Amino acid sequence: MTDTQTTDDLFADGIQPWAERVRDGSLSFVQSVQNCLQRVDDNQSLDAFECMDAQRALGTAAALDALLAQGTDLGPMMGLPMGVKDIMAVEGLPTTNGSNADTAELTGGEGRLVRRLRMAGLIPLGKTRTVEFALGATGVNTSRGTPWNPVDREVHRIPGGSSSGSAVATASGMVGMALGSDTGGSIRAPACLTGIVGYKSSVGIWPLDGIFSLSSTLDSAGPLCRTVDDAALMHTFMTGEPVADRADVSGLRLGIIDDLFMDDLDPQVAEDFERACQLLERYGATRVPLSFPEVHERTSLFSAIVPAELIKTLTPERFMAIRDGVDPVTEARASVGLETPAHVYVKAQHRRRALIEMANATFNDVDLWLSPTCPIVPMPLADLANPAIHERALLASRNTQPGNLLDMCGLTLPMHDTSAVGSLPTGLQMTMPLNHDARLLATGRAVERLLKSR
Repeated sequence: MTDTQTTDDLFADGIQPWAERVRDGSLSFVQSVQNCLQRVDDNQSLDAFECMDAQRALGTAAALDALLAQGTDLGPMMGLPMGVKDIMAVEGLPTTNGSNADTAELTGGEGRLVRRLRMAGLIPLGKTRTVEFALGATGVNTSRGTPWNPVDREVHRIPGGSSSGSAVATASGMVGMALGSDTGGSIRAPACLTGIVGYKSSVGIWPLDGIFSLSSTLDSAGPLCRTVDDAALMHTFMTGEPVADRADVSGLRLGIIDDLFMDDLDPQVAEDFERACQLLERYGATRVPLSFPEVHERTSLFSAIVPAELIKTLTPERFMAIRDGVDPVTEARASVGLETPAHVYVKAQHRRRALIEMANATFNDVDLWLSPTCPIVPMPLADLANPAIHERALLASRNTQPGNLLDMCGLTLPMHDTSAVGSLPTGLQMTMPLNHDARLLATGRAVERLLKSR
C-alpha cells in the first residue's frame, strides 16, 4: 500500500474533544469535513466507501458554521462527519445493499435514524461498504469490493463484517463515527478486528425503517466509534436516556462462560483476555464462572431464522433470479432459507424465547457476560483461499451471535494496543440483557478507562 497520510486524525480521542475544538474556534465544520475528505483521498486503497457525497457535505458544513456563529448550537454532534452503512438509505444517494443486483426499493427511502441524525447536524460523507445483504462476518464482498483493514498497511487483512466499510472508515479517521447494523455481530466483529469501539443496541430502541432487513427478528443498529463516550453520546441522543458515569469497577461481577466463548482462541486473544480480566480483578471486580451450554445451539437457531427472513425480504423469486451473481458465501448461506420448513422456523423461535429466559436468569448472579469479542485476530485476505483458514475466519461472529439470539445489548472495546508495528487488535465483549444499554455503556466507560491506563 502506497497511500500517504497528509492530515491529522481529528477524532482519535473521540467526539467530545473534537466538538470542544470547534467551539473554542480552533476548528470549523468546513475544515473538519475537508480534513475527512482528504483522509478518504489519502486512503483510497482502504476502499472504505461505496460512494461519496463531498460537495453536499461541504455545503452543509458551511451552513452549520454560519448557524453556530449566530449562536445556534444543535449539540455536541453538530457538524460531525459520519459514514452510513450502504444498507441504509440516505436521501440523494444510491443504495446497493452491497450487491450488484438492484434491491434499493427493498430498503426504501431515508428512515428515521439517518433523518434524525441529519437534523441534529451530523453530516453524511458517503455510504460505506458492506458485505452483500449484510450477511457475513469476515467483511469479504466479491461483488463490490472488500475494504482493507487499516491495522496492517502492508498486508490486506479481513476487516470483519458485515459493517466492514464503517469500521475501516472510523478506524482510519475518515469520519468521526459511522453507522452499522448488527444481526449476528456485524458491528462488534468489525469493530473488534479494526481496533475500535462498537455498540449493538437493544432491539427496538433504534428505528430500523430505511434499513435493509436481513432479519426482522434479530436486526439492530448502532455506531462504530473511537470511544465508549462516543457510543454513550449516540445512545442518549437516540433514546433520551442519560448514561451515568460509573466511577470504577469495584464490586462488578464478571460472568465468564467457558462454553463456546473460550474455545479455540488465537493465542493473542487468550493472552489479552486473561490480562484484561486480571486488571479488572485488581481494581475490585470478580470473575464468576457460569455454565450455559445452550449457547452451542446458536448455529442451528441462526440458520433456522436468519436465512428464512432474508428470503422473505428478497422474495424467493427475486433471489432465484439473482443468485448466480451473488457473493458465493452469501448465496450459500441465504439459500438455506429456501428450504427452511415453516415448522422448523417456528420451533426455532419458540426455543429462542425459552433460551432468552434462561440467559436472563444468569444475571441474578452476575452483572454482565464478559468474553473475547472474536476468537481470532484478522487474518490475511489471501489466506481465505485455504478452506480450513476460511472456516476459521467465519468464527469472527461465533462469540457475538449469542447476544443477538438471546436478545441482549452488547459492546466491544479494544483490549490490545496496536501502536506497535505488526500488532493486531483484539476485542473485549461486554453483554447485558435487553434494555440495559445505559448500564452497559456506563460500565464500559469504567472498563475502558482501566484498559487505557495500563
